[in-house]
Amino acid sequence: MNIPVIGVGHVGLVSAAAFARWGHQVVGYDDDGAKISKMQGGEAWFYEPGLDDLMAEVVADGRLRFSHDPDDALRDAEVVFVCVGTPPLPGGGPNLSYVEAVGRSVVEHAQRNLLLVEKSTVPANTGKRLEQVIQRETDRLGTAHRIEVASNPEFLKEGAAVQDTLHPDRVVYGTSSDWARDLLRQVYAQLVAEDGMPVVETDVPTAELIKHASNAFLATRISFINAVAQICDRVGADVAVVAEGMGHDVRIGSRFLQAGLGYGGSCFPKDVDAFAPLAAQVGYEFRLLDQVREINVGQRHWVVQKL
Repeated sequence: MNIPVIGVGHVGLVSAAAFARWGHQVVGYDDDGAKISKMQGGEAWFYEPGLDDLMAEVVADGRLRFSHDPDDALRDAEVVFVCVGTPPLPGGGPNLSYVEAVGRSVVEHAQRNLLLVEKSTVPANTGKRLEQVIQRETDRLGTAHRIEVASNPEFLKEGAAVQDTLHPDRVVYGTSSDWARDLLRQVYAQLVAEDGMPVVETDVPTAELIKHASNAFLATRISFINAVAQICDRVGADVAVVAEGMGHDVRIGSRFLQAGLGYGGSCFPKDVDAFAPLAAQVGYEFRLLDQVREINVGQRHWVVQKL
């Protein structure tokens, strides 16, 4: 299949290389010419274990190329993946302007019917919002191509992004038609045949929500064990042994039960902060997430005071 990937950050570049490994013809698009020039030589613009080797393989085989010309990138597109940033707004929700800009650009440059797939982390119902953007642009330009929106969230960890993409523990995608579902089945056909991991096929809002719910739950585990750490300190218990004892319960497991400074990075804070306002918008007060955030902030102060 012909697959443009719009945005070549950690998610976009690793995904593009993986799609190429699975036999697709992939073009990575970005408006940063310096990044494109570097990657055209088969070298990533950031470090991620295993990525340079994977890129060198698929670039040399002609299955992955790069462009900063949207007309070139989208000319033969069948399935377009949106991997642009969704930075937080002052109120906590994500800035979706870059995602919407991709929607308008796709309408302008598409030469055939295509599927536009959200891989950027976005709140539920962004797909509906993106469809409205596409429809307005279609009406304005008078184009006739069918452009449908789907969701295919990523579940990558920095430092293990290549492994997580080539050997995921599940693939999730949400679509609104058999046509879109069948296209995404083709995208992942080789991966599923090789690894046989679970595939969750659902509707677009559910797929969008799975990503936010997953990150919010992992953040909750971190805040929980950090709250337990403060109790341990007060009663003279060892939180590491408490976590070990908890982790042997198969219903709980040991991952994300390491007490420390709390969660950080580029995903958990942003996604937790975005999930709570989404809940509020639909009339649900997600007090648990408020506590998760408060514990996370307080944990840093507590650790600093202990030092």
